[in-house]
Amino acid sequence: MSGRTRIKFCGMTSPADVALAVEAGVDAIGAIVSPSPRRIPATSLPEILAAVPPYVTAVAVSTGETDVDLGALAARGVLLQFSGHETSATCEGLAAGRRYVKAFHVRAEDSQPVIDRAALDAYPNALWMFDSSVAGSFGGTGRAFDWSLVAALARERPLVISGGLTADNVGACVRAVRPYAVDVRSGIETDGRKDAGKMRDFVTAVREADASPT
Repeated sequence: MSGRTRIKFCGMTSPADVALAVEAGVDAIGAIVSPSPRRIPATSLPEILAAVPPYVTAVAVSTGETDVDLGALAARGVLLQFSGHETSATCEGLAAGRRYVKAFHVRAEDSQPVIDRAALDAYPNALWMFDSSVAGSFGGTGRAFDWSLVAALARERPLVISGGLTADNVGACVRAVRPYAVDVRSGIETDGRKDAGKMRDFVTAVREADASPT
């Protein structure tokens, strides 16, 4: 699938982070609402969401345990992303017929898929995301997986690539897979904080890849 690749910056922890992402030209921002170094508690989430302009998609990222009412967020138009072991019934129920993102994990250490087509199809309203998995982590590992494992799927339907992406390798990912979207967290950070320069470089790399032949 070719065209304009959407870009999601994940792990926003403040309105200032959101402002940097928007200035860089991002399409979506992710706020993590489950245990993580970037976790946003329910009391702080409203100010993050209020900083997101209407032309940028706000995404609430959950791995299962959260103090946030995900169903209420979905009803307000926030896109839900499920990155844990959530069942189809849980995802479909909370999204209530709306589109959501479901992450499926590929082991970065040996590039073997840990999902199958039946597992994907069990989530009928999901936008599939493929993320790197390292033992003990649901993502944010800074390690990429073998993108060729999902390239054929990208020709069938929109999907998102995550895991270990940086300005240095995201162009190769876009040219190889032509995904609907790419997602990044640690690749736009320096010492655990969002880096405006890395954000801009990431967006530039994606747009240059969009304009180049496969």
